[in-house]
Formats: sequence, C-alpha cells, structure tokens
Amino acid sequence: MALDRQYFVHPLALAPAQVAANTCAEQDFTVAAGLMAVGDAIVVTKPTAQAGLGIVGARVKASTTLSITYVNATGSPITPTTETNLVTVIRP
Repeated sequence: MALDRQYFVHPLALAPAQVAANTCAEQDFTVAAGLMAVGDAIVVTKPTAQAGLGIVGARVKASTTLSITYVNATGSPITPTTETNLVTVIRP
C-alpha cells in the first residue's frame, strides 16, 4: 500500500519566552496562513544546543498558530535562543 504524504520545511524565526526551572511549557507562535494545517505532524529543529533545554513536542493549534513544548531540566530558568528554527511539516 503506497502512502501519499507531503513534506514541507519552513525556516521560522522564533523568539521563545523564558521556561521556568524543572518544567515543561507550551508556547504559541503566530505563523503565516497556509504554512501548516491542524492535523499536520510537526518536527521543530533548533539549530543550537542549550544545556538543560529541549523541545519535547510540537503541534498545529490553529492554521496560524504553531505550539512548541519546551522542557527545562535545570534548577534555573532558561530563555531559549531567539533564532531561525527549521519546522518540518508532514501532511498525511
């Protein structure tokens, strides 16, 4: 059985807010209409590493809202670097 999927990669400049110590927090980012749709699978690639910080999930909350869940595994707050992330959209 052949699967017909579409893949898109979008470079998006993101400026995340601070993530509190020892927590996971979802943050919303506004994106241009038409880049993604509710139900798409999303993979976010952060180009730099930050000790204790990770991306543990991403989803399309609405057609113009990308939600990314960050984890901070340290005892101090971390502000993710403002930078251009690669967002891979997999459309079933």
